[in-house]
Amino acid sequence: MSFEIDRNILIAADESQNSQRAVTYVDKPLGGIQGFKVTVLHIISEPEEDYFNNVCDEDKWYNEYRQQVDHTLDKYRNILIDSGFNPEYVSIHSTIRYCPSMAECILAERHNAEYSTLVVGRRGLTYKEEILLGSISGKIVRPAKNCTVWVVE
Repeated sequence: MSFEIDRNILIAADESQNSQRAVTYVDKPLGGIQGFKVTVLHIISEPEEDYFNNVCDEDKWYNEYRQQVDHTLDKYRNILIDSGFNPEYVSIHSTIRYCPSMAECILAERHNAEYSTLVVGRRGLTYKEEILLGSISGKIVRPAKNCTVWVVE
């Protein structure tokens, strides 16, 4: 009996140390093993409408933030490539938040591209903070279907 293993991995990331730990958590055991495809994803959460004085300020913020995000995602991509992942199979993707919550957007991206594994960093909230504020990783683990979720602390 043989079966094919789906080796598509989505790493949800931002500029935090927790996200970098998630990237390095993937690169340590899997770097150099052929057949894995990895995408590093960042969801851009725009400020509220009234945050900006005008459209020019909003465009300026978006362009500067996009450059910062691209730099961070490129850094994560290079970490994965340096650990042995094939550069052809390591991609980066960022999109503006289009769902009510960050967790829903991450799950939608995972579902749309049919990733078999989703990797997220844990923010490090205390139990009480997590109860009050909720956590993105917690909001991902519960509703995730047909995939493996790695929560990296």
